[in-house]
Amino acid sequence: MALVRGHLFTVSAPSGAGKTSLVDALLATDQRLKVSVSHTTRPMRPGEVDGVNYHFVDAATFAQMVNDGRFLEHATVFGNAYGTSKDWVDRQLSLGSDVILEIDWQGAQQTHEWLAAELGESGVGIFILPPSMEALQARLTGRGQDDEAVIAGRMAAAVDEMRHYHHADYLIVNDDFEAALADLQAVIQAQRLSRTQQQQQYKGLLAALIQDSDQ
Repeated sequence: MALVRGHLFTVSAPSGAGKTSLVDALLATDQRLKVSVSHTTRPMRPGEVDGVNYHFVDAATFAQMVNDGRFLEHATVFGNAYGTSKDWVDRQLSLGSDVILEIDWQGAQQTHEWLAAELGESGVGIFILPPSMEALQARLTGRGQDDEAVIAGRMAAAVDEMRHYHHADYLIVNDDFEAALADLQAVIQAQRLSRTQQQQQYKGLLAALIQDSDQ
């Protein structure tokens, strides 16, 4: 089989929709997927590890990386900056790994635009939705990390994020976690089985099969 470039998947969702839990569960069952570890100026939370959850940097370092063109996308969310390493993503794709990015809708758009303009490729956008606004608020409140004002801000931001669901290629409603995970796995597998992907991967086999059928 020929080595073919990997797929780039972006997963967007409002805070509290369960995006991170779904992606973590997906990664635990799929060794072909790599997740990008973003750089951020956000303070490290208890239990987080630098280089595993995020690359934690100060504002000056982040700004210099932006100026050096090292991010394929970056954005400021709730006063903290986040960015995805351009070189890391390109390197993983060239090695044949599928890459999944957890980013907001604006970051997803920037990523897909970069992919098309710089590499002539198309990515796959996935959007995770909560089953209801009540469920979303219950999840945000249940974290026990934020006060009412912060939760109200996150709910407002969630509505704004969800207005942009139409930019994605696939929509998944996270009502039942296992069902949502199965849907996410189905999207990944469907892309891997696309004709264009399989045609590149099995170029030799297809040539042999067609040649044999012509004799």
